[in-house]
Amino acid sequence: MNLITRRSFLRQSALAAGSMAVLSGTSSSGRVIGANDRLRIAVAGLNGRGKSHLSGWLEQPNVEIAYVIDPDQKVLDRTLKSLKEKTAGKYTTKGVTDVRRALEDKNLDALSVATPNHWHTLMTIWGAQAGKHVYVEKPMSHDVAEGRVAVAAQKKYGVVIQHGTQRRSDARIAGLHEAINAGKFGRLKVSYGYCCKPRDTIGFKPVSAPPAELDWNLWRGPAKISQFHANYVHYNWHWFWNTGNGDMNNQGTHQLDVARWALDPKLTNPVRVMALGGRFKWNDQGETPNTMFAIAEYANGQQVFFNVRNVNYQGYVHQVKNEYYFDDGGRIIDGTYFPKGSSKGEKLNLPPGKVTPGGNWGSFIAACRAGKPEMANGNVVEAHYGCVLGHLMNNSYRLGKKVPFNAKAGRFGDDKAAAEHFLKLHEMMRDGVGIPENGAEYVVGPWLTFDPAAEVHTGEFAKEANALLKDANSPGFEIPAVGKV
Repeated sequence: MNLITRRSFLRQSALAAGSMAVLSGTSSSGRVIGANDRLRIAVAGLNGRGKSHLSGWLEQPNVEIAYVIDPDQKVLDRTLKSLKEKTAGKYTTKGVTDVRRALEDKNLDALSVATPNHWHTLMTIWGAQAGKHVYVEKPMSHDVAEGRVAVAAQKKYGVVIQHGTQRRSDARIAGLHEAINAGKFGRLKVSYGYCCKPRDTIGFKPVSAPPAELDWNLWRGPAKISQFHANYVHYNWHWFWNTGNGDMNNQGTHQLDVARWALDPKLTNPVRVMALGGRFKWNDQGETPNTMFAIAEYANGQQVFFNVRNVNYQGYVHQVKNEYYFDDGGRIIDGTYFPKGSSKGEKLNLPPGKVTPGGNWGSFIAACRAGKPEMANGNVVEAHYGCVLGHLMNNSYRLGKKVPFNAKAGRFGDDKAAAEHFLKLHEMMRDGVGIPENGAEYVVGPWLTFDPAAEVHTGEFAKEANALLKDANSPGFEIPAVGKV
């Protein structure tokens, strides 16, 4: 495989722009799966979300977990033992450390990816190339460029690719968004997502040799990491840029996807973004922010606001949700519609929207059996655009500069709504967390302009921002170019 350089990405992305539709595919080499045939699936990544994947597939009728995959031998052995007890000899599951061994099996139908983020896209591409349907945990991509390659792989091989954004299987949310798009509440102005859940410091772990049971080369895979430390394995990789994407594109992927889903369906990517925040209080080894406020603007003037708050304190307001604000001053908060000027809301009671039934697990199995990628709740194209939104916000933050911690830190121009929502966050950090306005600092990212079709930055800061569109990959684990997938 050839490493996709920034230059080749710029060239290929221009060619690929405008052809992002999900195809049923004509060149898929996947097995035809009859309604009564057992569907055989492999699960890669067995901690955290991987356990949820295993539980989800075990609940589906006539589905066999054919392989479990993990570079940690202890985790692999523990999972195999547990599965043997749960399946009671109905079938035998094989354990391997390298996903490629499972993909060689011509009788394998699907791959379920629950690895760290830096592996998501490459496994998705490898699965598609092997003719396997893919259920990939969020975020589907670790950076902007590789997500486009996943879209190209789906189009070429015609397999089902479904994103692990369970809310896409929620008919109530689908119904709400159908009503918003139909203009029931007027024109949507701001679609707001929150990822505000308490987390804790990760401290510092010294550089050391990897544990004997861990295949370190396979664990890091595409990520260019020279040295091991124990904060990578098995969860805190989320808070390092080479392996994770912070909470913006961790838990936040769900709320970002819902926020974008409510916009005009014709929209793809934003035309400009900015973010500010910081990693407050903890003073630890982590790199990603624990506090963020970000804005994305689209070509039609609609906006997505996003809020990350992870620092716990007495009176912490837990918010993992979405809100909607309309041009006329109306808003939808916590399932209640507040018309303009009204403080007394109306509880929404809308008809369900269109989704493939069966929840996130059952809908994927149904799409695989039907051989119809368009049945996926959260298909590869929607996954790509949702992930790009978070990546761009993160990249603005990564290019940011430190400014004094105060209510004037934001650069919102005459956007009163943005200033108002940032002020709410600032007051929580100042009065709740106790961040002092004398001595503390925000990291304030620049406004980055973005070509939504070519998926490259233009204008001021374009050089610096385009350099963040694609991570470097380790030899042997390169993401192929769009045209060579």
